[in-house]
Amino acid sequence: SLRFFAYPGGASMEIHQALTRSPSIRNYLCRHEQGEIFAAEGYAKTTGRVGVCIATSGPGATNLVTGLADAMLDSVPLVAITGQVPRRMIGTDAFQETPIVEVTRPITKHNFLVMDIKDLARVLKEAFYLARSGRPGPVLVDVPKDIQQQLHVPDWDEPMSISAYISRLPPPPEMSLLQQVVAAMKGSSKPVIYYGGGCQESRDELREFAYKTGIPIASTLMGLGVFPTDDPQCLQMLGMHGTVYANYAVDQADLLIALGVRFDDRVTGRLEAFAARARIVHIDIDAAEISKNKTAHVPICADVRPCLRIINRLLDEENLPALKTQWAPWVADVAATRAAFPMQYPMRDDVIMPQHAIQQLGVETNGEAIITTGVGQHQMWAAQWYPYREPRSWVTSGGLGSMGFGLPSALGAAAAFDGKDGRPKRIVVDIDGDGSFLMNVQELATVFVDKLETKVMLLNNQHLGMVMQWEDRFYKANRAHTYLGNPDAEWHLTQKEEDIYPNFVAISKGFGVPSRRVIRKEDLNGAIREMLDTPGPFLLEVMVPHISHVLPMIPGGGSFKDIINTGDGGDEY
Repeated sequence: SLRFFAYPGGASMEIHQALTRSPSIRNYLCRHEQGEIFAAEGYAKTTGRVGVCIATSGPGATNLVTGLADAMLDSVPLVAITGQVPRRMIGTDAFQETPIVEVTRPITKHNFLVMDIKDLARVLKEAFYLARSGRPGPVLVDVPKDIQQQLHVPDWDEPMSISAYISRLPPPPEMSLLQQVVAAMKGSSKPVIYYGGGCQESRDELREFAYKTGIPIASTLMGLGVFPTDDPQCLQMLGMHGTVYANYAVDQADLLIALGVRFDDRVTGRLEAFAARARIVHIDIDAAEISKNKTAHVPICADVRPCLRIINRLLDEENLPALKTQWAPWVADVAATRAAFPMQYPMRDDVIMPQHAIQQLGVETNGEAIITTGVGQHQMWAAQWYPYREPRSWVTSGGLGSMGFGLPSALGAAAAFDGKDGRPKRIVVDIDGDGSFLMNVQELATVFVDKLETKVMLLNNQHLGMVMQWEDRFYKANRAHTYLGNPDAEWHLTQKEEDIYPNFVAISKGFGVPSRRVIRKEDLNGAIREMLDTPGPFLLEVMVPHISHVLPMIPGGGSFKDIINTGDGGDEY
């Protein structure tokens, strides 16, 4: 059956009335439209299928805007259906009227305003095709209420009328260009693979390419899990909070093989200094991304999966042992850098370090959970310290960085992997921060009512952690509205448990969701086990020190030589 995430209102009532009669569509009633679109994204990111959300006109539709922008930047296949005021009232400033097609034009892949009932079936068919083909993205369909109220027998076989779009989809890759890739590899002595979210559907092909060549491989935030992060060949994440060795490898490389990536500023830092010594091979399905930020020497606009298939066949005809010998000093150099600058954090027994909490979650779940996050320090620690071994097991707001993403996206993932009606069963854990979690805390009602196995591991440091880290490093630790606790009794100063604010355990229990708080390190593992073993939803609040910093860190606009690898909020800068 299909999973929808829809919240009713005056202009969408007819759709909801119809949904109650559908034997094949299950609606999850999120408690806010932003929650529902983030849930649809969680569903889409974990399954690869199109996520569907529905909202009413006016404020219901505008509450979807952040999610549409989020899906646009992270290339998430999504169809958002909105109710609209009746056709005769459009443009009259009617009750709950917003021109949502105009509002969302720059942040959707495409959108439609349906003005004729006869177009509705075709438009929806086009919307789903647009959302999932080429570079995926969000499509909005705005349906006036009077059209919803009309009777019509749809023609499901009516052809789509988006031939111009279809003609622009990239053709199969040209053999001559892929031969250039192999030639570039043969001419290099320091190759690196840099892959991202565009490789979600290319798991087997990417792994074959990497294992066949032995080339060091680094992932973007969006690509984690397509190649196993705990594999010795994997350099893990690169970029602003990437590993020293991933950033070293890209800095020193003479060939950068970029697969399904967009050279985002959080990866590159200062563009002129990024991979400055390297020839760049860039394979991407979206022509607009090629040479947008960084000029590609071998530009290939094509789907990365068939490209890798052909490159892997071409490599079978090459002398791979000789190539591996050619690259062996480089592979050893990168390995030596990894040994000299491993990922690490201060080991303490008097408090629970957030990195330690995530590592223990990895142990207790055997690295097999779907992890979702909010945005901030906890998000980066989750990216760094949990072992991702499969694609679509890591769900995060990357390009837009939307706080409040963690709980609703976990709810969407849990709906897709609930183990019922033949669907697979997966553990879903939202690793969240106290600031992000509060932004969509109302979705605790949804997970309780719908009995979803959504676990929340809340890393609570009573602060807006990432902004606080920048304050510590670059603003002389001046706190500018980044403290989220009770200013009259700051827990990290008093260490009295009653001063922790707000009381997330009590909030959770108010929603009927079992919860527990843990402060002492020796209680952590048992608490994680309790969270995982309790049927249904569970909130585990882990109190962590607010002075912890996400490291390594390359300051915004910096380059590899500016990398910071030591210190925390207890130091002066």
